[in-house]
Amino acid sequence: MIRFENVSVRYGDEAEPTLRDLDLTVPEGELVLLVGPSGVGKSTLLSAVSGLVPHFTGGTLSGRVTVAGRDTRTHRPRELADVVGTVGQDPLAHFVTDTVEDELAYGMESLGLAPGVMRRRVEETLDLLGLAELRDRPIATLSGGQQQRVAIGSVLTPHPEVLVLDEPTSALDPAAAEDVLAVLQRLVHDLGTTVLLAEHRLERVVQYADQVILLPEGLMGPPAEIMSVSPVHPPVVALGRLAGWKPLPLTVRDARRVAGDLRERLENRYPRTASAEPGGDAPAEPTGLRRPAVEPLVDGPEAGKPAARRSAGGRGGGVSRFWRRDTAVRAPAFDHLVDVAALGVRRGRVEALRRVDLRVGAGETVALMGRNGAGKSTLLNTLVGTVAATSGTVLVSGRVPHRTDPRELIRQVGLVPQEPRDLLYADTVGAECSAADSDAGAAPGTCRDLVSELLPGVADDTHPRDLSEGQRLALALAVVLTGRPPLLLLDEPTRGLDYAAKARLVAHLRGLAADGHAIVLATHDVELAAELAHRVVILAGGEVVADGPTAEVVVSSPAFSPQVAKILAPRPWLTVEQVRGAL
Repeated sequence: MIRFENVSVRYGDEAEPTLRDLDLTVPEGELVLLVGPSGVGKSTLLSAVSGLVPHFTGGTLSGRVTVAGRDTRTHRPRELADVVGTVGQDPLAHFVTDTVEDELAYGMESLGLAPGVMRRRVEETLDLLGLAELRDRPIATLSGGQQQRVAIGSVLTPHPEVLVLDEPTSALDPAAAEDVLAVLQRLVHDLGTTVLLAEHRLERVVQYADQVILLPEGLMGPPAEIMSVSPVHPPVVALGRLAGWKPLPLTVRDARRVAGDLRERLENRYPRTASAEPGGDAPAEPTGLRRPAVEPLVDGPEAGKPAARRSAGGRGGGVSRFWRRDTAVRAPAFDHLVDVAALGVRRGRVEALRRVDLRVGAGETVALMGRNGAGKSTLLNTLVGTVAATSGTVLVSGRVPHRTDPRELIRQVGLVPQEPRDLLYADTVGAECSAADSDAGAAPGTCRDLVSELLPGVADDTHPRDLSEGQRLALALAVVLTGRPPLLLLDEPTRGLDYAAKARLVAHLRGLAADGHAIVLATHDVELAAELAHRVVILAGGEVVADGPTAEVVVSSPAFSPQVAKILAPRPWLTVEQVRGAL
């Protein structure tokens, strides 16, 4: 169905091609997973299948790519539209209409399908992806995960022979991700659709794949075979490697079947009932939430200087990041950096938050979890002052965010939004870093060092739009982390990051928490919450339904439990790192 014949792709005057001498065949009617570290060319390979490379994105393509017998060099994307359906990393760039139902119908209208066929397929897709209640909603009012489901649905309705998906579950909650993957499996098994997808959260998808392609090597083979040599692999594979299981399990069920010996070894070493502290070497005795013995961080002598020019919500306003470590002072200012009581937020006809209570102290890391549209991003935007409370109270370091002068608030809180491009406006990575250093009053090179730490190998003269989604996110994170704000808010901070980049981010955030910074992150990444968070707060329908120590909350929740916890249940081991330390 898809054939790559000695394919290489080079952009501009890059010293090395993004893809080199690929020779692959993707069979008809199979789900093929594309894996590899951030920035190795996964999105470029997918774009070559749809014809976007080289017709739209530029670059030089050598070799030959054929899809259903059509050569992408001579067939432009519009001439492949009846064969290939594509969803990129950014759903917003995909939309051409205003409402959910119109977006689902647009592709079929473009292909001239009959109105009766269109109506039936729209209804089928609304049900398949759980979008029926959103059919009349403006797309701009949806959460990031809801937008991602709409984007996927819009390419399913025309029934293409090939589906090309770039990070299709990155913004989805665990249940929604399973629903989407189940739909893809049904298309493969029942209709013979060929699915080629790239995904960093391999714990969600690797067990569904028929074949796996590993970049940059270009290796292709069965999932277990490729996972045994891949530098990027899910926790179940990492645990299997650590325990010496052969063959390597790809699912929690398979791992549980062979985990008896490992459970016994851990039980012999740690026989007491325990709960896990994030980042620890082994489960610790239950102590509830351990508040770090540090004072809240407040701004120092730099407080009187002009405010930074860049806002955390983008160019048009909101809150930026500003804090200079060498001038910060520790003072007994407030018991909590975040104090939210009975918070309610209404956005149009939607009651986004209802009676939310939340307190976050210095040195705490709190993970907000819940279904798409549960109110996580709204809560973060309320804390940063870009959304006003309809009822209740919100205090950040004793200030009401939306009533506080941004020049004062930016010294207390920084936000990395879901869309990293909202923070990036310079022409090069180097210019972004220089601006970040200047805005934060940090030493020159501070931001650049953070970029190198989070994602090595990105050149200063690279334009941010030429980065992968994961690389753009790493740059935006570095821009905000440069200011080291006392309160750091992160919205889906691992979207598009591979496991190595995520590990580097976790290490850096642990260091900030140890220094007394409070961190609140909204995430669907259960593995990140297990590694990093002291507490997990679960939202549903705009309300808090659970709030407690990470081990207690996630182990008791099938939807939000990490793979290691599921394998080694009922003992609350959360991460491979903890198991490795214990052994």
